[in-house]
Amino acid sequence: MHESSLGRNILEAVLGRVGAESVKVRTVRGWLAESEALDPVAIQMHFDRAAAGTAAEGARLDLAITHVRARCADCGQEYLPEHHLTLCTHCGSLDGELLGKTGLGIDAIDVEDV
Repeated sequence: MHESSLGRNILEAVLGRVGAESVKVRTVRGWLAESEALDPVAIQMHFDRAAAGTAAEGARLDLAITHVRARCADCGQEYLPEHHLTLCTHCGSLDGELLGKTGLGIDAIDVEDV
């Protein structure tokens, strides 16, 4: 149920950023690392439920999926891991290092005055 808590956490961050201003949140733009194995549709659903009655009610999450490469500590090859598994596609080692940002981030919040 990571999507549930992430939906609520995104909402809290957005509302904390827009504060008590008289605005309506339209879009929250950000990124989601594919390595997290999370469902953006489920995050949106939980965000929608939590946003009911707030300035973010009806807002759309625009989350770009980013792909994080990994490097094998044993053979040195770079590869695209499958979710959290850093199983090297070249030698089968489990000793891989993720080379990019993981998780989820917010880049911008689009609002309109009400």
